[in-house]
Amino acid sequence: MTQPPPVDTFASLRIPEFRYFVMNSFLITATLLIQEVILGYELYKITHDPLMLGLVGLAEAIPFIALSLFGGHLADRRDKKQILLWSLLVILLGSVILYLVFQPSVVAGLTQTARLATIYGVLMLIGTAKGFYSPASSSIKPFLVPRELYANSATWSSSFWQAGAIVGPGLAGFLYSWVGFDNSLIVVIGLLVVCFLLITLIERKPTPVSNAPVLSLRESLTEGFRFVFKTQIVLYAISLDLFSVLFGGVVAILPVFAEDILKVGAEGLGFLRAAPSIGALLTMAYMTRHPPTHNAWRNMLISVAGFGIATIVFSLSTNFYLSLIMLALTGAFDSVSVIIRQTILQIFPPDHMRGRVAAVNGIFVSSSNEIGAFESGLLARLLGTVPSVMLGGVVTLIVVTYVYAKSKALFTVRLS
Repeated sequence: MTQPPPVDTFASLRIPEFRYFVMNSFLITATLLIQEVILGYELYKITHDPLMLGLVGLAEAIPFIALSLFGGHLADRRDKKQILLWSLLVILLGSVILYLVFQPSVVAGLTQTARLATIYGVLMLIGTAKGFYSPASSSIKPFLVPRELYANSATWSSSFWQAGAIVGPGLAGFLYSWVGFDNSLIVVIGLLVVCFLLITLIERKPTPVSNAPVLSLRESLTEGFRFVFKTQIVLYAISLDLFSVLFGGVVAILPVFAEDILKVGAEGLGFLRAAPSIGALLTMAYMTRHPPTHNAWRNMLISVAGFGIATIVFSLSTNFYLSLIMLALTGAFDSVSVIIRQTILQIFPPDHMRGRVAAVNGIFVSSSNEIGAFESGLLARLLGTVPSVMLGGVVTLIVVTYVYAKSKALFTVRLS
């Protein structure tokens, strides 16, 4: 079969509202990662406990998972732009509170336990806001571009997200070294204000009109889950991401590698956090002209297997540069599966269900990222840092083998 002709590489970016959307995606990703990196490093310096790093992810994941389906329900029935703006205001409020908690006058009046409880409480507030922001953001995206540009827009939106994931951690390490923790939080607050302004530039998008009967909240959420579980390609795509990142992700405990194993400090941590996204961005630049959606399922399985292998090698490395290369490869492999999964999620769900399907996907993603962060911190404490990461890579390969055996029919599916 001949390859389909490539679309205009910059087709999606020629649409102004999509440009505002991806610029916001870049900035909010970079901003929240700056906050996450400097906060994680500060907490590890205070406690020297990897479990504290895992609790950062868990604090955000609990409210996110609890509210994400309701957020998807709202995104299908309410003004998506307003949901994004209100969610950003809550995230901004949380960042302001974090700044205040670390001021000397406040620190003097709090015990360390009370201080940590406040920090994790703020992270739960941010996780709550993300439970509404994420499905609204995902469900508004298909309304910004025509259907024939879904794969192109998925590549660009992922590329801007990955660019933010590069700039955020890298800048975080340097900001922490140059201007200190407090001033870095001020930068975070300023960038969140810019994100808010970018969303205001997107025109209000109508709620999809559907002939489907009006459902109760419970029926609506059940319908979203039912669609995901009966659509095999959607279920397997998001399940692969769930299990690979849940068990194979190492991001949350990178401060341990930076401080105790590789001994490269805050600036080295910035490079380590940025490395996966550098690999992803380079791969996505290639995929803007050569999308992986031809032979999509084969590419999906190969990429997740590659992610697991790179994770195992990283766990065994004591060389900073080899570690950077392996982390870059995890990002490169992960970016392929991200593009394929995003294209699947734009093509298969009907318009009136996009918010709920995005919410179900968000629960899987949050489970893999935030709960995976807790799992990483807990196993690092129980088994040791290196064995826990190596085990995660091995489990990823086992999951890929199982899904390959169960999903051979999907090799004939064409997304392009």
